[in-house]
Amino acid sequence: MEENTNVFLGTEHVGKLMRGYAVPCIISLLVGALYNIVDQIFIANADYLGSYGNAANTVVFPLTVAALAIAVMVGDGCCAYVSINLGKKDVKTAKKSVGNAVVLVLLASAALTAVYLLLAEPILTMFGGRVNVETFRYAKEYFFYIALGVPFYMFGQALNPIIRADGSPKFAMASTLAGAMLNTILDPVFIFVCRWGMMGAAVATVLGQIVTAVLAIWYLCNMRVIRPGKGDFKLSGGLCRRILSLGMTSFLSQISLVAAMAAINNMLRKYGALDPIFGQAQYAQIPMAVVGIVMKFFQIVISIVVGMAAGCIPIVGFNMGAEKFRRVNKLFTMLLISEAAVGAVALILVEFFPQQLISLFGAANESAFYTEFAVKAFRIYLCMMIPACVNKACFIFLQALGKALSSTVLSMLREVVFGVGFAILLPIWFGLDGVLYSMPVSDILTFVVSVVLILETYRELNSKAQ
Repeated sequence: MEENTNVFLGTEHVGKLMRGYAVPCIISLLVGALYNIVDQIFIANADYLGSYGNAANTVVFPLTVAALAIAVMVGDGCCAYVSINLGKKDVKTAKKSVGNAVVLVLLASAALTAVYLLLAEPILTMFGGRVNVETFRYAKEYFFYIALGVPFYMFGQALNPIIRADGSPKFAMASTLAGAMLNTILDPVFIFVCRWGMMGAAVATVLGQIVTAVLAIWYLCNMRVIRPGKGDFKLSGGLCRRILSLGMTSFLSQISLVAAMAAINNMLRKYGALDPIFGQAQYAQIPMAVVGIVMKFFQIVISIVVGMAAGCIPIVGFNMGAEKFRRVNKLFTMLLISEAAVGAVALILVEFFPQQLISLFGAANESAFYTEFAVKAFRIYLCMMIPACVNKACFIFLQALGKALSSTVLSMLREVVFGVGFAILLPIWFGLDGVLYSMPVSDILTFVVSVVLILETYRELNSKAQ
């Protein structure tokens, strides 16, 4: 019976549990992030694509994140709800939650793929794709094949946290790793040997996503604890609402990046055209290509941060359901310290080694203007990495506690109100630099609110533990 209800989550040392669940989750998210990052590295180092291909990749990137946002809303929400129910020993509801989550992600992925294929040109235009003719041509080519792979990508990403909730974080990691490894192998073959350009990068990505999805399907049919039966796939309005509400923070943390990138790309295009250097046609794509690269590094860091916090969701949910509040308190402290440490390491890298970071993305083939703007972008845009990392931990921990409203409001404040608002307003006074300032300003203001919620969470947990 103990094996079937994951009772070890309430008895094992919390530090060991955090490592056991967070590390595979971090690797899974890092590997998932590497799909687009690896594409961009190889694209940037192909002399026939260069910064035009880089800029096109930046245009399409937020559209892949939109797909991810929906997938993690379903997957993380289901993971949190399943874990709470397992803590209460309600395996029946946990199984039905998994069945509903599978149906939700299949329906959502089909709808999103249709929208992407039917409205490709206006969508790419909305995300700054018309910065110049070459960038738009490459973006259309890349986006078509990426859109075809959306159902596989979303299914694999949604099942990943559910697999972790079933007690198999290592399999969740391995399934994502297998797909990313295939992408990494095929990218140079398709781009440099076959010279398929943007199509080659996209096809390599989709083939990797198919592998991850197939492995997720296999696991779904062989789950340890929460394998759904046929009747569990019938949609329940109440269950769907609960899953989606618990996953709303994960959705907002991703979809806000889409909104921010749309605002940022358009501000880069608008104010770049007014710049004496980047207003020239041959340099117009540089700001968009550079900020896209900076965002990719940020995505790597955030994958670690979110992975640490999301890996704790099953542990927090189980112990909250089992009313073991001291364990939750201890885990919260460990998580905050760890997230701040990750932010500190990232801050050192961006402030002291920006040229080395940008060189990974083909800077040797670009102009001096490219490198100069890239160094400035890294140092300004990411100068508040420590509070940014703590903010993310706070969002997800509140979600794991079942505080969907608090988590959602805080995430919305950071990602939409501050993130999009400052990206639009600051360039009015500071031009291109204003786009770069929008990130640190948003993070520091959100951190003030996060501190208040962190202290309130500690008070509540201490009160319940007495």
